[in-house]
Amino acid sequence: MSQKIQIQAARVLVIDDEPEITDIVETFLTEAGYTVSVENAPQDAVTKAVEFLPDVVLLDIMMPGTDGYDICQDIKKVPELSHVPIIFLTGKDRADDMGRSFKVGGDMFIKKPFSCERLLEIVNIVVMSTAKH
Repeated sequence: MSQKIQIQAARVLVIDDEPEITDIVETFLTEAGYTVSVENAPQDAVTKAVEFLPDVVLLDIMMPGTDGYDICQDIKKVPELSHVPIIFLTGKDRADDMGRSFKVGGDMFIKKPFSCERLLEIVNIVVMSTAKH
């Protein structure tokens, strides 16, 4: 029962420039008990993160104007967000992209397309592991 409470209290920020992706992820994670906020404008992502104070960030890599790597670094520079796990979502599948995502502070790397069930499993694992600390 305590695991369910931790999950329900967890806040997930989804940053992706494609509203159709964020709508699906938001609906699925909300139905699973998470509090979800979405940002489709990459330039507003860090501001949204500071306002929302998420427990986990789902972050697309390829976006117009800036990329997920820069946003990740900017989020990690904010003291109250420096500990927040960041899970990169990407259509790319190159080893150097995966390596770069970890170098800038990302915690996981999920390739699109992904199943919502798999995404939920990963978010659950990340939330449970960070809730113990």
